[in-house]
Amino acid sequence: MNKLYETTSKYPMTEIWNDSCSVSELKYCIENGGVGATTNPVIVLNVLKKELPHWEEQIKELIINNPFATEDEIAWDMIKILGKTASKELLPIFQKTDGKQGRISFQTNAKYYRSKDYMLNHAIELASTVENSQIKAPTSKAGVEAFEEMTYQGISINATVSFTVAQAIAVAEAVERGLNRRIKEGLPVENMNPVCTIMAGRVDDYLKKHCKEAGILVEPEVLEWAGVAVVKNAYQIYQAKGYRTTLLVAAYRNPYHWNQFIGGKIVLTIPYDWQLKYNTSNYEISATMDTEVNKDYLEKLQQLDEFNKAYLPNGLKPEEFEHYGAFIDTMNQFLSGYDDLCKLIRKYMVI
Repeated sequence: MNKLYETTSKYPMTEIWNDSCSVSELKYCIENGGVGATTNPVIVLNVLKKELPHWEEQIKELIINNPFATEDEIAWDMIKILGKTASKELLPIFQKTDGKQGRISFQTNAKYYRSKDYMLNHAIELASTVENSQIKAPTSKAGVEAFEEMTYQGISINATVSFTVAQAIAVAEAVERGLNRRIKEGLPVENMNPVCTIMAGRVDDYLKKHCKEAGILVEPEVLEWAGVAVVKNAYQIYQAKGYRTTLLVAAYRNPYHWNQFIGGKIVLTIPYDWQLKYNTSNYEISATMDTEVNKDYLEKLQQLDEFNKAYLPNGLKPEEFEHYGAFIDTMNQFLSGYDDLCKLIRKYMVI
């Protein structure tokens, strides 16, 4: 039995999603128990690069049929088309679970991360693309404010560009406010499925970069556990508080980002390449969500101020979210990736 299928079979509360909107990759994930998928402009760019012969005519057709459209508009048309195509694979799961699973995430324009209203308006537009949509936006201060309004309007959110316990708590509290406003007005909430991402691997990436730049010597293995420690701490708080938001782990860099969360009520959004690695591994599938991080590792991590900003519930204030190093690095990548997607479209438009 494949390890991911064994994971979802033994522990169905541990969901696996596909970190891509590629239909072939998504089918593989579903065969292994996967119940969701995600997109963003960078993911769409990567899928287009891999599968360009399949999508090339679609790009050309959009440009011809929309003679006054900008490259940005064509790019977003392609994002929606790829998302719609992948969403069909998940629709039976969505219908079977009454919306609790089987969703595909669309990400609002990363350029809007400073504006609650821009993110909200784009979220409403993207949510209408398919019935099994989930909407991602960066967890900036404005993003947290937008999540409450999105939730109030019946949108299942996926808080992304999130690396810290403080961000995860702020998202969960915003969702609670939105859900409670709906309940107070007699609006349904039972089919909604809000999630909050912690990009575990990007926490590790940032701390490795920080230690190198600051000349701080830390054993490499210790830094491989930083993201795991942050997720586990946030998870304990979520369980204690009874939040109706589910934590989601993204940005895979090592085996721990999968096998240390098994058995938890959590979502693991795994890239296809890592799915293949995990499926052919020899790790025992057992419940590990409540297993503590090695105390020696945690003590060494807690000597790093930048780790404590991510690990402690009050490590960052909302106005500091967008200035945390991992946020800055990720936003720059997302913004550059969006620019690259527009450049790809431009090659077919400016001829």
